[in-house]
Amino acid sequence: MQEEYLEVVNEKGEVLQSLPRSEVHGNPSLMHKVVHVLVFNSTGELLLQKRSMDKSVAPGKWDTSVGGHVSAGESLELAVQREMEEELGISNGDLKFLYTYIHSNPHETELVYTYSCVYDGEIIFQQEEIDEVRPWSLDEIKGCIGSGMLSDNFEHEIETYLKRQGSRGQGF
Repeated sequence: MQEEYLEVVNEKGEVLQSLPRSEVHGNPSLMHKVVHVLVFNSTGELLLQKRSMDKSVAPGKWDTSVGGHVSAGESLELAVQREMEEELGISNGDLKFLYTYIHSNPHETELVYTYSCVYDGEIIFQQEEIDEVRPWSLDEIKGCIGSGMLSDNFEHEIETYLKRQGSRGQGF
């Protein structure tokens, strides 16, 4: 299988160069684009995925509903649809763009484009990368921040989401 290429970008999302994923990951000085989707059900619970123990980043941690890299030359819209289908088997989500932010840790720096959708259908998750999925209330999520159960990326995501939603706390 050919290695995936990612676009190295600046804080505005402007492409600086394309490099193999193996060169971008592990080098936090090379920012790349990712898409996240917060998948809510109609009662306001947020679907989280528990990352496989085989993952190199945040194994066994609860994470954003959907998250993935934007491949070199791929549009955000195509990337978000592809990741929804690959990770959760969702092909008909009504997506709404929410915001963008930069997330950095010792492993990588990402320019995150976050979307949301409401979905009550069947979830068929990617078992090679995900151990479990389940809906969480926002209060349950808030109670787990800082406990080590959630990925650092998701903690940054949910804190950004809650701050931007204010007291409403709903993305739909």
